[in-house]
Formats: sequence, structure tokens, C-alpha cells
Amino acid sequence: MTQRISKYQRFKMMNPILQFFKFIYLSIKIMLVVAGGHGGTRKVN
Repeated sequence: MTQRISKYQRFKMMNPILQFFKFIYLSIKIMLVVAGGHGGTRKVN
């Protein structure tokens, strides 16, 4: 199955800076969820 990839999509995939920002965004989201007490963590009174 061949899939046509537009130049813009290939540029987005190959751009290390965008990948870096996406990684930072995801890690910040995960940290907020963990710090917020969600995701199975109990609150200690």
C-alpha cells in the first residue's frame, strides 16, 4: 500500500525542532496530569 505524502507532511515529520516541541508539550502534559493527582495517584492529607 503506497501512500502519497505531501511535502508539508514530510517537512513536519523530518523537522527535528517540531519533534522537539511536540515532545516537550507531551511531557509537560504528562507532568501536569501526574502532579495534579490524576492517573491513579492518591492524595495524602
